[in-house]
Amino acid sequence: MNSSDHLSNPNDPTKHLKSQTVIDTRREDKHECKLSGFTSDRNPRRINMNVNSVDSLVTEIQGLSGSSQDLAHLNNRLKQSEDVIRSQAATFATCLTRIDPSIHSLGYLYILEACTAGAVPEAQANELIISVVRFIDVCSVEQILLVPDKFISVCKRLHEQVMKLGAPMRAVGPLLMAIRKIQTSPEHLTPLHPDFLQVCLSAKCYKVGYGVLEDDICEVDQPRDFFLYCYYGGMICIGQKCYAKALELFHNVVTAPMSTMNAIAVEAYKKYILVSLIHLRQFSTTFPKYTSSVAQRNLKNFSQPYIELANSYSTGNISELKAFVEANQEKFENGNNLGLVKQVVSSMYKRNIQRLTQTYLTLSLQDIANTAEISTPKEAEMHVLQMIEDGEIYAAINQKDGMVRFLEDPEQYKTCEMIERIDSSIQRIMKLSKKLTTMDESMSCDPLYLSKVRERQRYDLHDFDDVPQRFNL
Repeated sequence: MNSSDHLSNPNDPTKHLKSQTVIDTRREDKHECKLSGFTSDRNPRRINMNVNSVDSLVTEIQGLSGSSQDLAHLNNRLKQSEDVIRSQAATFATCLTRIDPSIHSLGYLYILEACTAGAVPEAQANELIISVVRFIDVCSVEQILLVPDKFISVCKRLHEQVMKLGAPMRAVGPLLMAIRKIQTSPEHLTPLHPDFLQVCLSAKCYKVGYGVLEDDICEVDQPRDFFLYCYYGGMICIGQKCYAKALELFHNVVTAPMSTMNAIAVEAYKKYILVSLIHLRQFSTTFPKYTSSVAQRNLKNFSQPYIELANSYSTGNISELKAFVEANQEKFENGNNLGLVKQVVSSMYKRNIQRLTQTYLTLSLQDIANTAEISTPKEAEMHVLQMIEDGEIYAAINQKDGMVRFLEDPEQYKTCEMIERIDSSIQRIMKLSKKLTTMDESMSCDPLYLSKVRERQRYDLHDFDDVPQRFNL
């Protein structure tokens, strides 16, 4: 079973549930945009602006895009003229050819954002995509960071249009570049991360998306960005068959602080159950103590078929599990999770084979097939070979007599490669420990945190320190 088969609707995986956390970048403004011929009906009170005034503002954009002081002045001027630019977007759009997006990025961004703010006719979508992609490629980081919200808005319009056209691949590179331009550090989660991961998921560019997921995130602008980042990231990891990382990301969604239940957490919990069964061959319904009370009270209620699937899996009975999946197939299909559920069934064969390695040193393929409830010795052999290739078991198959000999882990942790790997892990843990100490100190001085502590009628004195302890690593 292909690990991406369950991604039957990656464009909107939570479409069948209502959520307050799902981002909607569309505006209600009823106007159309053509970069070269914009017509606007968004405001019946039109602001008249003659050609000389437009030329005057364009001239200011051309002349005040040099020094930081000039840019600050230009930004104030553009803010004051923002309503005018929006209402006369058609006129300003014709002036874009007179502005260099690499030199006059600030002014170009104001006009481009106005031109892309409303509904875009399908005939003009391609032109919009080309213009935005070019701007992202050449724009000045210094200038766009003066109005990051506008840059983000334009990038989200790019994401929206490529998804409508069914061409997500066109936005993968540009959105990655956009993220790097507005990130304050690799630890910074921007509002564009979820959009980037979604286009990677839709285009099946799992490897590119996974590269971004390797960054440790410590700074988050909006909580909803974090939910979507972890959810889409987990799905990309499934596509890459990096199940351990997928579990980590889904776990982050499930245990993240939340005051109300949201659809993303529900969907993440369902996939967390399935990936746990596929990767760990087991699942516990017990939540970590740091999980929000809202999640602990509600997630199981929204995920009953998946909880029951895990219970059936724990019996080790293949026939019973298959019968349960067949009886609930429609529910799993509606949740776009049938592909993963089928992988769960397949993983039970591997689970049963893995348990045999704890009891036997040698076993025939026929015995493995009988014990693990596999149809034929040939099919049992395929499962064993796949598990050997994945490093799940260590074994050798004698083709002459069909006997399987189970072996010990050959890794002695003496190779240079393994030593480098261990050293890299130690360095990363030390870095994370220092970062955690810094965050702990910052939180201990935060007025909001301190006020919450004072409000608590009862608390454990060990929950926090008056002075954060330092560890010399």
